[in-house]
Amino acid sequence: MACIPIPLCIECGNTDNPCRCKIIGPTLGFVGFVVAAVIEWPIGAAVWCCNHKKGERIMSHPAMVVRPSISNCIPF
Repeated sequence: MACIPIPLCIECGNTDNPCRCKIIGPTLGFVGFVVAAVIEWPIGAAVWCCNHKKGERIMSHPAMVVRPSISNCIPF
């Protein structure tokens, strides 16, 4: 039987919940990051050719906005 690897992100030592560990939030944040990156990085690369600052902002959006906002909104 083939095994499909599922990314599992664990964040320990936070104060968001009583058990001080987050698993679901960071994992969904990573999945959201990957989906946003697949869409935004090619667009950012095309825009970067004409406008460097705007292209860099588009390419950094998945890591700087999408992943933290998803990860922080789910406290467990």
